[in-house]
Amino acid sequence: MSTKSATTATELLPDETVDVVVVGGGAAGLNGALMLVRSRRSVVVIDSGTPRNAPAEGVHGLLGADGTPPGELLARGRDEVRRYGGRVVSGEVTSVTAAAAAVHGDPRFTVTLAGGHTLTARRLLVATGLHDVLPDIPGLAQHWGHGIVHCPYCHGWEVRDEPIGVLAVGPASIHHALLFRQLTDDLVYFTRGTELDADTRARFAARDIRIVDTAIEEVVAGDDGAITGVRLTDGTVVARRVLAVATTMQARTTGLDGLGLPMEDLPDGMGRRFVSGAAGSTDVPGVWVAGNVTDPMAQVGASAAAGALAGAHINAHLATADTDAALAAARQTV
Repeated sequence: MSTKSATTATELLPDETVDVVVVGGGAAGLNGALMLVRSRRSVVVIDSGTPRNAPAEGVHGLLGADGTPPGELLARGRDEVRRYGGRVVSGEVTSVTAAAAAVHGDPRFTVTLAGGHTLTARRLLVATGLHDVLPDIPGLAQHWGHGIVHCPYCHGWEVRDEPIGVLAVGPASIHHALLFRQLTDDLVYFTRGTELDADTRARFAARDIRIVDTAIEEVVAGDDGAITGVRLTDGTVVARRVLAVATTMQARTTGLDGLGLPMEDLPDGMGRRFVSGAAGSTDVPGVWVAGNVTDPMAQVGASAAAGALAGAHINAHLATADTDAALAAARQTV
């Protein structure tokens, strides 16, 4: 199995218009591309090489691939897309614009990469993913993906029975705590200035979840670099081996402003995403979105499935456009 990454943007980028440019080389983008190239569509995937799950040791909850390192899974995906003639290139998209006039009603988009390379596409699949914004707590960020986790389904089994602390960021953290309580008997909930009503405190007490209302000063690590606890503003250190926190999830939008894709805020300040309809369709004709960029809670399997569905939908849309063009040409000939 090849583990080579995406090649550079200078790798024989096509001069002709391609059927689809996929912006984002993660699970959603690659699975969408796979569906398209297997339908004999010309596809170029632009991969920035910065997947959200890069710090994780393995992908979990994905049938048949549980525990596979993220980099290995994506390398397999790139090889599969290339096997059917798709191109996967490394690069950053700096701008995407729609042509002022469609070609016989068929949309056209110009995709510009860092360095000035451009591509023209009939359709776009945006699968840029998201970035996680952590609370501004000294010592926290450097442990992201290891001692700092966010998803009980992605990392829960791996931290089972450890002393876990939940860092509250808002109302969603209450449910977060109940999910992590399933994984350990030793759970501490740091309120961090958020409100807990009497009923919630009673429910936590019934589940033996300890509540700490004192503010956090910093995350403490040992000589081996692993988390050992949380220091509070009163000087107390609460020993913990793992900290769970619900991040603010922001869709990656770099280079996409020119499309005017509609966005919306997530509830309780949890982040921001692209708005999508059936199969990832958007209000912008010819543009689909898939994966974490529109569904921030989706794990790898769900993101890949969304990409596959969007890819199939794009192919069907192109098939209709191809037929319309052929019919128009035939009528013109007559």
